[in-house]
Amino acid sequence: MRPLEGVKVVDLTSFLAAPTVARILGDWGADVIKIEPPIGDPGRTQASVFNMPYEDDENPAFDISNANKRFLCLNLKQERAKEIAWRILSTADVVVTSYRTKALERLGFSWEELHLRFPRLIFAQILGYGEQGPEKDTAGFDATAYVCRGGILGSTNERGETPINSVNGFGDFQASMCLVSGVCAALYGRTLSGQGDKVTVSLHHTALFMMSIAVTSAQYGNVYPKSRCEVANPFNNTYKTRDGRWMVICIPEYDRFFNKFMTLLGREDLVDSPEFCRIADVNLHGRNRDIIRIISEQVAKRSLDEMMQMLKQNDFAHEKGFTPDEILDDEQAWATDCLRNVEYITGNRRVLVTPPVNIGSMGPAQIRPSRRLGHDSQQILLEYGYSVEEIARLNADGAVIMPA
Repeated sequence: MRPLEGVKVVDLTSFLAAPTVARILGDWGADVIKIEPPIGDPGRTQASVFNMPYEDDENPAFDISNANKRFLCLNLKQERAKEIAWRILSTADVVVTSYRTKALERLGFSWEELHLRFPRLIFAQILGYGEQGPEKDTAGFDATAYVCRGGILGSTNERGETPINSVNGFGDFQASMCLVSGVCAALYGRTLSGQGDKVTVSLHHTALFMMSIAVTSAQYGNVYPKSRCEVANPFNNTYKTRDGRWMVICIPEYDRFFNKFMTLLGREDLVDSPEFCRIADVNLHGRNRDIIRIISEQVAKRSLDEMMQMLKQNDFAHEKGFTPDEILDDEQAWATDCLRNVEYITGNRRVLVTPPVNIGSMGPAQIRPSRRLGHDSQQILLEYGYSVEEIARLNADGAVIMPA
């Protein structure tokens, strides 16, 4: 049994962050009805931005956020379409939205309006910058509200080098998981209070939480971006191998393993070195650059495979910097069901990533590919008591859009 079986979710979302919330709730057993406008969710065509092809019958970029749903297309500018939405919402447990608050107010779908109509409904919203402050009505996307204002752009590059271009959706999906947790908490809270609740997550706040150590330590003079040549523990750092690959070595206990690591690197002459064997002295006297240079020189004499084999044999934590194409062939990712082959009705099989939460009694995650705009419109309306003739009239008047 999936833990959210019997829960109905209405999805009023677009792009990545908020629709991914509904995708995960659907994986956990909820019946998710995605209501799209006549032009559809812009996420249906974002694959071109992500360097992927897209079509109605095979759209893996859209499925990242929209698997496990049924698809209804309504023109909510028409009153009859709104009446359909009200009827569906009257049976729903959760509504998830990424619409900005002013847009929801214009449509009559604000938290206040919905809570008045449906007191048990849980309202879940992804925002750019939160509900207060000068930016509360500002458009916010992953690249702006999360990566830039959240401090990632100004912190994660090598000091003095150009900033990174973050992977698309990097912050979106973190905000998604935060809102999923909030929805589940609100569902449990409703069993105690009998009332629905309002749950909001902003991209900006999510980024700040993920940056907690950097933000908190800044008030004590900890400055970002940093240089790999000055890190506080040279045994926790990035190094480049002879074949041009970057890797991370992570040996937190510097003093304990200094002699062993120097011996492995071929620098036995530094065993018990008074200059370098104690990390407190290294930091006190500013010798970080010197020992990092020594380690870099030794690592650069070895290939990536040689370094990884040596570190593995000595139980020192390390990893190469995987590229996305290498992830597709990662044995560990496949062994733990992080990656899944999804078969489309085109006959093609594409790899998608499964959600990161494993619920033991539920079994494997499910990925039901998305379908074309309005694919389930007729079936859903029939379930809600509309006759075939009524549906045809609604379609002819443009209140409901049916697939061609």
